[in-house]
Amino acid sequence: MSKSNSGKKRVVVSTATENPKPTVSKTKSGSSHNLMDEHVLIFKKNNYIWMGIGALLIVLGMFLMAGGSMPSPDVWDENIIYSTRRTVIAPIVILAGLGVEIYAIFRKS
Repeated sequence: MSKSNSGKKRVVVSTATENPKPTVSKTKSGSSHNLMDEHVLIFKKNNYIWMGIGALLIVLGMFLMAGGSMPSPDVWDENIIYSTRRTVIAPIVILAGLGVEIYAIFRKS
């Protein structure tokens, strides 16, 4: 009965006199370097500043849209709920913030 050698490792011996190159383990993508060694940022400082401005505009628009209550629970005042600040100005500020975010992402520094 013969046993199969498929599960065993084989050792290969070279008789070459030159210095052999050491083997390098490769990652799944096939590159031999570690991506954690390089700290490359996608965006520059200017991009992050513009992203911060856009985020502040979005938060400002949310604050403009929020708040306000009826002075009395028995009285319904449409001017408080459907004010120009809440229905027009706040959405425009939020959309402007989103526009600034898009600009910050696509801007080349």
